[in-house]
Amino acid sequence: MSQYYQYDVLIIGSGAAGLTTALTLPQHLSIAVLSKGNLSSGSTYWAQGGVAGVLDETDTIESHVQDTLVAGAGLCNEDAVHFTVENSRSAIDWLIEQGVPFTRNEPSESTNSLFDYHLTREGGHSHRRIIHAADATGAAIFSTLLEHARQRENIHLIEQQAAIDLITSKKLNRDTQTDACLGAYVLNSATNEVDTYAARFTVLATGGAAKVYLYTSNPDSACGDGVAMAWRAGCSVGNMEFNQFHPTCLYHPEAKNFLITEALRGEGAHLKLPNGERFMSRFDSREELAPRDIVARAIDHEMKRLGIECVYLDISHKPADFIKEHFPTVYERCLSFGFDITQDPIPVVPAAHYTCGGVAVDQHGHTDLANLYAVGETSFTGLHGANRMASNSLLECFVYARAAAKDITLLDSQVPLPSDLPHWDASLVRDSDEDVIITHNWEELRRFMWNYVGIVRTNKRLLRALHRARLLEYEINEFYSNYRVSRDLIELRNLVLVAELIIRSAMKRKESRGLHYTLDYPNLSDQPQDTILSPLPRANADD
Repeated sequence: MSQYYQYDVLIIGSGAAGLTTALTLPQHLSIAVLSKGNLSSGSTYWAQGGVAGVLDETDTIESHVQDTLVAGAGLCNEDAVHFTVENSRSAIDWLIEQGVPFTRNEPSESTNSLFDYHLTREGGHSHRRIIHAADATGAAIFSTLLEHARQRENIHLIEQQAAIDLITSKKLNRDTQTDACLGAYVLNSATNEVDTYAARFTVLATGGAAKVYLYTSNPDSACGDGVAMAWRAGCSVGNMEFNQFHPTCLYHPEAKNFLITEALRGEGAHLKLPNGERFMSRFDSREELAPRDIVARAIDHEMKRLGIECVYLDISHKPADFIKEHFPTVYERCLSFGFDITQDPIPVVPAAHYTCGGVAVDQHGHTDLANLYAVGETSFTGLHGANRMASNSLLECFVYARAAAKDITLLDSQVPLPSDLPHWDASLVRDSDEDVIITHNWEELRRFMWNYVGIVRTNKRLLRALHRARLLEYEINEFYSNYRVSRDLIELRNLVLVAELIIRSAMKRKESRGLHYTLDYPNLSDQPQDTILSPLPRANADD
């Protein structure tokens, strides 16, 4: 039997952004943190690199800002960049206060760090400013924040909860001047019932949408759920065409989604062709430390030019003890597949990694819809522009999650608890006997997105992709209308919508900039603008 729950704050997503929001909110608020799978099933747990911030006495806020603006290829929102960087130290201090076990300097190491933590450098950064926990920073942060959340009586952590749609006053035809979010309908995977969550404030922290591509470094949960739900609720989205492909994922048939951290290149690893030749100097003077879009395109170019299945990342020229100490996770994982990275190069390929666009928000994480917030990779803050600089994403999670929590706290007394929300109506649907449709459409969608809307694009490819996406969307929505919901169906419905938003955004950009590279418009526009899409009737939505 379906259940009805009431909370002050409903947080959909249990990663860095969601947990930080929950822990920053006052303890008198009742908070539900929902996880689609297990609590650790999101991207945070798998993040290897670290958190960027101005932490070295030779570094400056302006230097970090300028590096971000350069990486963003002229499309960053400068206010968002300054806001994020200026709050980097306080966000990292908060993480240290929580007890995150960041890697400390060895007693013999000389350092300019403002405190005794090891800082590394990654692509696009002009200084060492990445604080990390060896090469498993995400796991260290997640475990620490989760432990604190479990100790808070007002925070309820609930697993196996797949949010279906947001509940809004407009959808319920309630006579209010301003449309507002009232909560969400959520599938409880344990009971197969759809429960109703009423909440004064709702926070989308569902991560990105890289699962829309065939090859990705992301976990299976990265289906763009928050973006799709927000769009259906009437929120604008921005810059969905900018999907970052991480240059170096382990190439092995059994190594599902394993990312080789950019910190290897930061510490001197070389990219090589199968014959041992280095090639990055032909594409950028920064070589292996060029921004990720340049490195990914260079690898893609060499693979297509030579007809090879992968290139190689080689750090074996560094001392073995150094490699094992700084990259224990990568060392052990590669060794399990027969690669000793102290002696052997690592076979790597690009893979979809990060969604730079998302639900449009302000500096408080607030969306177009009253009482609805989006934080982390779900959101579009303007920080990343046309290309995310390494380790700015985790920083964005903490800065904007804390800002959203502060805004909710200020509005606490002004927003009443929604009342009498209707239960989910499943009276006209039946159990599916054709789940093969879900499996087939899932595979078709991800394959044509990889082939047509990948690292290099053309007008013809985008048109083909849009046509296929809309055919699939029609089939999936028809299926959704007639059968009981399942997690697979919820994710597929969201994924096909996000795919269409990505394609439409890519079609609107008549230039090549950052992560969007098209053979039909290879040059930069003189007047770059963000790509903002707002929900419209289909008759007016063709771009």
